[in-house]
Amino acid sequence: MLEHTFIDEAPEAGPAVSALKAGKPVQTAVAGPWQLMWAKFSRNKVALVAGVIILMLFLVGIFAEFLAPALPETARPQFTNAPPQELRLFTTDAEGNRHFQLHVTGYTMTVDQASLRRSYAIDDSQVVPVGFFVRGAPYKLWGQFPSDIHLIGPLSPNDTMYLMGTDKLGRDLFSRLIHGTRISMSIGLIGVTISLLLGVVLGSISGFYGGWVDLVVQRVIEVISSMPTIPLWLGLAAAIPLTWSPLTVYFVITLIVSLFGWTGLAREVRGRFFALRSEDFVTAARLDGSSERRLIFRHILPSLTSHILAVVTLALPTMIVAETALSFLGIGLKAPVVSWGVLLQDAQNVRTIANAPWLLIWPSAAVVLTVLAYNFLGDGLRDAADPYES
Repeated sequence: MLEHTFIDEAPEAGPAVSALKAGKPVQTAVAGPWQLMWAKFSRNKVALVAGVIILMLFLVGIFAEFLAPALPETARPQFTNAPPQELRLFTTDAEGNRHFQLHVTGYTMTVDQASLRRSYAIDDSQVVPVGFFVRGAPYKLWGQFPSDIHLIGPLSPNDTMYLMGTDKLGRDLFSRLIHGTRISMSIGLIGVTISLLLGVVLGSISGFYGGWVDLVVQRVIEVISSMPTIPLWLGLAAAIPLTWSPLTVYFVITLIVSLFGWTGLAREVRGRFFALRSEDFVTAARLDGSSERRLIFRHILPSLTSHILAVVTLALPTMIVAETALSFLGIGLKAPVVSWGVLLQDAQNVRTIANAPWLLIWPSAAVVLTVLAYNFLGDGLRDAADPYES
């Protein structure tokens, strides 16, 4: 009687009511937590754009040799601190007719005999044709596959194309910025991975067992958190032997940066474990005979996955800024390694900024863009981490 009354009073309820009237089984769609999270995250357009930007930056780092017009160490002393060249689409012939031709204009350089300072002027009469998939300096993609094909570059290897200008040694800043993307993006990813392992493992153990285990872990976290970060980084980085290879220095700097980034995550995981270890589903799993390891990694941690993902995303820009700061101060990565922080070393004095502001603008813009994209992406993931809230 109740069912019959409900159906009559709600004829507009839809296909489900029609199926009930006909005596057919009703099929319902069930969305899992990840589906609900994605449905809410996909409605955040700013976070989606930020995610696309982060993905593109990683692709730039992966295919840096192919995307860069020149090798990062290639120097032309006759073009030191040359300004950026404008990429143009059309040329004009002697009759005044416009033709499509991707090109950059050449330079006219003069030297002040009193100060020996070079000055450049754009010479529209010099046309440097530019094309895609051109042959240039040979390289090995990922150190394995030899090639000389570059995505964009001058059609003649002897011509110059400096879309972002050059540095004090005449090296192409655009190519160096692309190669620096690989180091700066990967050092944040590796550093956060190490911090994630330390934070999740120690936070889980501290929150699950409590007692003296929690006491020891929390005192270690407090000691690390109380240390002044910059002086400690300075001391540890200064202890790196000068004879170490750039690759070894890269991993040591990554380890130094990540050693101080796990404490916040560990405390958050510990707090969530304290809240969840007395829940009914944990008690039921314990009574069912689940081991402690299974309780931690099979029942409690999966419920924190979305929250941990959001925290990690917000921690990535901190790692990138830390590496940039260390390299800018001269105690992090050093040449011949190319990173955004190493590129910013060339902009440490007012004279350089006044004469070649592009040495500061482009690496800084890359850092700012990456940090903002990570923050917007992290905010979107954090909001979507609880998909049951509207």
